[in-house]
Amino acid sequence: MRRTRFKHVCLAALLTLAGLGGAGTLPAAASGGGATASSSPSATDAAPASAALLAGMRQEFGLTQEQAVARLEAERDATALEPRARRTAGAAYAGSWFDAADGRLTVAVTSQSSQATRAAIRAQGAGVRVVEHSARTLDAAKSRVDRLSAPPAVGGWHVDPAANTVVVTVVRGKISDNDVQRFLAQARDAGPVTVETVASAPRTFAAGTVGGDPYYTGNVRCSIGFSVHGGFVTAGHCGQAGAGVRGWDGSYIGNFQGSSFPDNDYAWVNVGSGWWTVPVVLGWGTVSDQLVRGSAVAPVGASVCRSGSTTHWHCGTVLAKNETVNYSQGAVHQMTKTSVCAEGGDSGGSFISGDQAQGVTSGGWGNCSGGGETWFQPVNEILSRYGLTLHTY
Repeated sequence: MRRTRFKHVCLAALLTLAGLGGAGTLPAAASGGGATASSSPSATDAAPASAALLAGMRQEFGLTQEQAVARLEAERDATALEPRARRTAGAAYAGSWFDAADGRLTVAVTSQSSQATRAAIRAQGAGVRVVEHSARTLDAAKSRVDRLSAPPAVGGWHVDPAANTVVVTVVRGKISDNDVQRFLAQARDAGPVTVETVASAPRTFAAGTVGGDPYYTGNVRCSIGFSVHGGFVTAGHCGQAGAGVRGWDGSYIGNFQGSSFPDNDYAWVNVGSGWWTVPVVLGWGTVSDQLVRGSAVAPVGASVCRSGSTTHWHCGTVLAKNETVNYSQGAVHQMTKTSVCAEGGDSGGSFISGDQAQGVTSGGWGNCSGGGETWFQPVNEILSRYGLTLHTY
């Protein structure tokens, strides 16, 4: 069986790759076909929520099944009522919120509202609270705060209709910092502002770059090799220098900063936009995730394991070093041969021996059903070529 590199290209090309069988293709797009709904129950007949949601509400809020159903129904009514109540309040409208204790919408209005207006809102089924500042005033104040430059210890700000103010959150223990105090002084000049403390500043929830995780560039899916300071290393055939890279969740990670294939099969990608590097290789539940502590080279005959986004965690032994692998695109030199299997999409993924990084998956033959062999590009060569430092624990 001829050797193939583990890269995703168009479907026609995939079908020609021996032993890969189309495994590891990109997630399918949602079907454009229109399913008929003639036999579906109407909205009024449908259950208010899934059993999973109701169970979650019962656990989160300490409700019975009946209480959870009643709360969802009350929230639905409040959602429908809010636009009507806003129109009724007019310029006196100061915001609204669902009051779980009362099980209904509460509408804030300024003291300029008439008794008739308040009575009309109550007649619609909402509670009424009289406050000082209108929603228009609060929104204008927040807009002025939006134009300020906030220090990192300021977590954010929002209009709180129940408090009838703009609430600014500050990291606990940082409120006395000079830059925070300057910001708060400017914010208070913008309008009605109160301050709340929080445990930490917000952060994005994009994952750190972890060995074996998938990434995407164009129509290609490959796997992260190892985190380095400033990015991660992977296979060169996965993308050319300058190509953009997206993470497992579709969010932007960075770009290929350097790439070489053939002759070599290595590349590195810079990391930013809320992503960060992590000195870990995924064990995919087969073993515990593995910490990376160095890159000491394992000898021939030593055990070695591979992590990739298609076939996850597999192990074998080092069979040979400094092998020239002759792909159809050209020869790649100084490769390490192993008895570990791999499949399409595993390209670029981590080869690790114990806690020592070995290299990034290049290509091979066979698959993880019938067996095969796989080559990796040694990681130390990649680090040396680009002047990178492995991120270790």
